[in-house]
Amino acid sequence: MNKNKQRMTSKRSPKQNRRIFGQWLFFGAIAIFGVLIIRFSYIAIGHQVAGVNLTEATKKLYTEDQTIAAKRGTIYSANGEAIAEDTSTYTIYAIVAKNQKGADGQVEYVKYPTKVAKVLAKYLPISYKKALKTLHAKSGTFQVEFGTAGKNISLTTKEKIQATKVSGLHFIESEARLYPNGMFASHLIGLTTSKAIKGTEQTRLTGSMGLELALNTKLAGKDGHKTVTASGYQGKTTGGTKVKNGDNVYTTIDSKLQTLLETKMSTVNGLVHPKAMTATLINAKTGAVLATSQRPTFNAQTQSGLSKMWRNLLVEDTYEPGSTMKVFTMGAAIDSGNYNPNITVPTGEYRIGGKVVPDWNTAGWGNITYAKGFALSSNVVMAHLEQAMGAKTWLKYIKRFGLRTSTNTGLANEQSGSIQFTYPIEQADTSFGQGIQVTPMQMLRGFTAIANNGKMLQPYFVSKVVNPNTKKTVYQAKSKVVGQPVTAKTASAVLTHMQDVVYKSYGLGAAYKIKGYRIAAKTGTAQVSNGSTYAVGNDSYLYSVVGMAPAKHPKYIMYITMKQPTLGATSASDNMAEIFKPVMQRALDEQKASETKTKSVKMQDLTGQSTKTAKDTAKKIGVTPIIVGKGSRIVKQSVSVGTVLSNKQRVILVTNGQMYMPNVVGWSASEVADFASLTGLKLATSGTGYVDMQSITAGNPIDAKQGLSVKLK
Repeated sequence: MNKNKQRMTSKRSPKQNRRIFGQWLFFGAIAIFGVLIIRFSYIAIGHQVAGVNLTEATKKLYTEDQTIAAKRGTIYSANGEAIAEDTSTYTIYAIVAKNQKGADGQVEYVKYPTKVAKVLAKYLPISYKKALKTLHAKSGTFQVEFGTAGKNISLTTKEKIQATKVSGLHFIESEARLYPNGMFASHLIGLTTSKAIKGTEQTRLTGSMGLELALNTKLAGKDGHKTVTASGYQGKTTGGTKVKNGDNVYTTIDSKLQTLLETKMSTVNGLVHPKAMTATLINAKTGAVLATSQRPTFNAQTQSGLSKMWRNLLVEDTYEPGSTMKVFTMGAAIDSGNYNPNITVPTGEYRIGGKVVPDWNTAGWGNITYAKGFALSSNVVMAHLEQAMGAKTWLKYIKRFGLRTSTNTGLANEQSGSIQFTYPIEQADTSFGQGIQVTPMQMLRGFTAIANNGKMLQPYFVSKVVNPNTKKTVYQAKSKVVGQPVTAKTASAVLTHMQDVVYKSYGLGAAYKIKGYRIAAKTGTAQVSNGSTYAVGNDSYLYSVVGMAPAKHPKYIMYITMKQPTLGATSASDNMAEIFKPVMQRALDEQKASETKTKSVKMQDLTGQSTKTAKDTAKKIGVTPIIVGKGSRIVKQSVSVGTVLSNKQRVILVTNGQMYMPNVVGWSASEVADFASLTGLKLATSGTGYVDMQSITAGNPIDAKQGLSVKLK
């Protein structure tokens, strides 16, 4: 019985097991689905998983936050011409991997290497042979680049390459800064560098020197942001903050005066090769800097020459000024009541505390008055004046003229200078510009007091700042008096002594005479310190001149320094006069024209017009057109649109096609400089005044980079 029972049980067990397993599986599945339903219900209601908000995560998945780069502000000249502005440059690359095609099926690789190499050699600074070698890259290479030749390509060049329709060439766009005038107040205007924006693949231009650095915050603006959501998600497509483009900066630089100054500086620099040279013209009644340049300098567009000189010599370089310092010595002595025009002093040498003050003419001129000593630039006479004033009084005037304090121009790395003033000999040395270190900008600021009735003005470079979004002026420069070192009467007396330098038979400044204008000037020669001692030899001096005109009531001040030139048979004064006279004369001529002209003419845009129409229009508005070339239409003009001109003033119009030389006899130096700048001719001038002879005969064909020599008389 029991055995049968066991057999029956054994036969039923598999069936029963399957039923039991099926029951457990059924109830288990129900439990799992129940848990999933509860979980999904929780997620659907709460929109949360492991602390993550699914709604926000989905938004992020389909939403992109884009940065809208602010456009950097433009820097303009006083004439409204762009000196620095935003642009785009391009880097070219070639896809060489075979069978690369775009979504539209077009070939994207270099199909014909020889044809592409010819195009590259035509439009880029690369040889056909080198371009072809680069294109024949080793197997497996996807794309190739062309080094520096393929970078910083302009939009015009890019479009010319694309117009050839060769396959395989592609471009990457980059933000860049355009300096269309090249070498134009380069250290003042400055440069930008491209810096990566943290957390993005974008870059931003940032000022690295000059006004680009000093005004970087204003010029940079503020980037905007845009939130873009994929189409179909809750219907939201955009959001964010608006972009604020950088402010536009208008400088005080007169483009014509600056261009002429650069031309003259280059000419003199090429003749005597000084280690350093500066020249600055300012408005004596406002403090506005109208033109400024230095050598060495650089081309801001190509940055060629930049490695030779990073420093802005106007504010970053200190030097012993030499005899131009005597302008302040004379002013201090007269103003403090220690100047007696009837006293005479012996010259040649003067012993102070066992040390000798020498004159440049060691034999001296016998006993002479202070006035004659100033015109002859006698160190001994100035040392006597310092002794008469006393060191305490003299130091007070040095401080009054601001020679040891910042000029607060906002330019980076400005130096405040130094002075050696412990011993009596050191105190006397400063009266003729030795033992005191200054910057050109400090000297210019001090000179404004002499030119401006004793009131010292703040020099400035920026006339206004304009918000490009609202067109409103957010900053307007005003003349600022920063001190009154001397009285108006004293300033007038110093100007009289400065005229003696130019017009007395014994004065040392005859080279700075300008026909039709009275000039007040003071020359200077200083030994160059090499640290512990002074350099020796014929080419070891720093020469300088300050000139003010018209002498009685100056409107302009020009200051030039020339460090250690190789003069040879020429004189320092003659070389500096080659810069001073044409620039100062042009400023004075323009001022005179603006005061006397009865009819003002506003220049129109004549480019693009037919040559005949442009010529007729120019005559109609009241200017004298000078046509350069025999083309059918005008492509360039020497005067920018909107510039106010005097009646019958010359305007140079360049036609398309071959250029031909006009007759420039009778033109001013500045007009010839404008012509050379417009046509690309390399100009060399000699003499002063107006053109008397030209090396290229009128009517002959001319080409850019061709040399033109003119003699002024």
